[in-house]
Amino acid sequence: MRPPILFPLFAETRTLAGIGPKLQKLIARVAGTKLVDLVFQLPTGVVDRSYRPSLADAETGRIATVLLNVLDHLPSRIRSQPYRVRCSDETATIELVFFHGDADYLNRSLPPRSRRLVSGRIERYGGRLQMPHPDYIVAPDEASQLPLHEPVYPLTEGLPAKSMAKAVRGALDKLPRLDDWLDTSLRKSRGWPDFFDAMQAAHAPSHQGDLDANTPARQRLAYDELLANQLALLMIRTNMRTGKGRSVKSAGELRARALSTLPFQLTDAQRGAIAEIDADMGSEARMLRLLQGDVGSGKTIVAFLALLTSIEAGAQGALMAPTEILARQHFATLTPLALAAGIRMALLTGRERGPLREETLSALASGEINLLVGTHALFSEDVTFKDLALAVIDEQHRFGVHQRMQLQGKGQVRADVLVMTATPIPRTLALTAYGDMDVSRLIGRPPGRKPVETRVLPAERLEEVIDHLRRAIARGARAYWVCPLVEESEKIDLAAAEERAALLKRELGEKIGLVHGRMKGPERDQVMARFKSGELSVLVATTVIEVGVDVPEATIMVVEHAERFGLAQLHQLRGRVGRGTGRSSCLLIYHPPLGETARARLKIMRETDDGFVIAEEDLRLRGAGELLGQRQSGLPAFRLADLAVHGDLLPVARQDAELALSRDPELKSPRGEALRVLLYLFGRDEAVRYLRTG
Repeated sequence: MRPPILFPLFAETRTLAGIGPKLQKLIARVAGTKLVDLVFQLPTGVVDRSYRPSLADAETGRIATVLLNVLDHLPSRIRSQPYRVRCSDETATIELVFFHGDADYLNRSLPPRSRRLVSGRIERYGGRLQMPHPDYIVAPDEASQLPLHEPVYPLTEGLPAKSMAKAVRGALDKLPRLDDWLDTSLRKSRGWPDFFDAMQAAHAPSHQGDLDANTPARQRLAYDELLANQLALLMIRTNMRTGKGRSVKSAGELRARALSTLPFQLTDAQRGAIAEIDADMGSEARMLRLLQGDVGSGKTIVAFLALLTSIEAGAQGALMAPTEILARQHFATLTPLALAAGIRMALLTGRERGPLREETLSALASGEINLLVGTHALFSEDVTFKDLALAVIDEQHRFGVHQRMQLQGKGQVRADVLVMTATPIPRTLALTAYGDMDVSRLIGRPPGRKPVETRVLPAERLEEVIDHLRRAIARGARAYWVCPLVEESEKIDLAAAEERAALLKRELGEKIGLVHGRMKGPERDQVMARFKSGELSVLVATTVIEVGVDVPEATIMVVEHAERFGLAQLHQLRGRVGRGTGRSSCLLIYHPPLGETARARLKIMRETDDGFVIAEEDLRLRGAGELLGQRQSGLPAFRLADLAVHGDLLPVARQDAELALSRDPELKSPRGEALRVLLYLFGRDEAVRYLRTG
């Protein structure tokens, strides 16, 4: 139950004076639906109105507050022309300019022969001073109504800056003083204010420096959010470890059969990861382990060998992937190994319907199916296992903690969970997202795989790239051609891809295929199958191929408008080639001029193929905000902490959380009670429920 002291903060934004349904929708788009969302929406800029020059000395382009004598009104008879009000001080004359100005309102606000304090941006037009649409017009005796410094908040179309600022101020008025959850010695050593004062200071910047992420107020708030995150993850972890589990072991016969069919030996990193997984599965505690490996490091085989242990022990296994393409590919890749091991494997995606689905579900419930591979369809209520012992979740960043636990709960006893990600995640992000897990890292690539040669080329050399493809295709090579990423519109993405496919057909012949996100599953599968078989030589694609496409014969990756892609995406795309024994290349085509960040990204891609190095650089260049976008939707998005800046506070928060829970596991001491409030404040209610249920 949320503490009553927080009730006012979790009220809807519409409860604030002046917020109707329209404003509520616009505010929700920028911040959220609750008052606490407005409190957590820190300013991104500051307007300084303390500059008080005479008109003669006023700097053009700067916001100024000036005391003016109102001379006369110059309404326009032509609708397209603005309404002007001529004013002066002792040194010069200025025109206040209003487009679509209301004459009655302006005469009331600026009566001729009155004095008014006016604040806005000074401009010069045709040699005359003017101020378009002043921000404030007040009588001299009401000067206190004009703020000297004004915070600037993110806006959306139709949301006035004043309405947003007023809403935030209204929400801040509801913020109570809370008992401090921070360790006193930590607070003093860092020179941090308490939470209430930190929040008030963060919302009242008086100059640009106050917006810096390393001010004491902003550091304090970032630490609070990181502490809530770490505390919640540790409580989930404790619940996982202490809940009822079971020991799952096998003699390794099925594993030996599968391994005998592999054309290569396991790497040392793979063997190490398998040993860690075996130890976890063999213990009475539940396993919750992250298998983190770069593109092509061999995670799938490690997961499959772990699944064979649960099957040999008489139970079942599940392997879940985020997309149908990836699920079907896993199924195809593992089928020969499943046959060699003598186990029955089935596939379940949204496409399987009717009698076929019913038959699969029946065989799963009776235990005839040993291993089920699928997509989100595995979450469906009618999917019942006879005895699920191990759930493997691939591309973990697409799923959240809740989905992980939902799948795990399908076992009679809560199943062991192994999650995999091919997106190397910076250590700081890994700790915030996977702090409840043990981690195995697969470093290096399987034997026989050669590094991919990466070249960066300007768009003017496109003809050379097409000539290179022509020669390569004549030798029997296969290539991907990834089209520009247009964030705003899937339609524009599609148009660009269709246009490029048509050009390549004219230049290189008919063996060109096209796949994109709007195609229906079977249609896309058909094109992929033709590319895999060699019937198509070039596959033109949008980023639908970014994750999980495996065609070892493809040796060339062309990425157009590479400057529009993030580092992690470029790395994933490059990982689609170099999967066989042939030499592979990745050609990154950019359109000048390049910004500083884009130039740095392309330089890193040229210099290294280590996904972990790339991930750290990506965090440094983009900041966590962008990394936590749609592509990594399972990762927590922070409102007050910026991991690129506050990453050094993370281990401190982790240690603090561990110490607090070791001293007070039920959070019943005075500090423990304050920490409970912290968890509720940052929406970590789930963790508090674990405290109660155990």
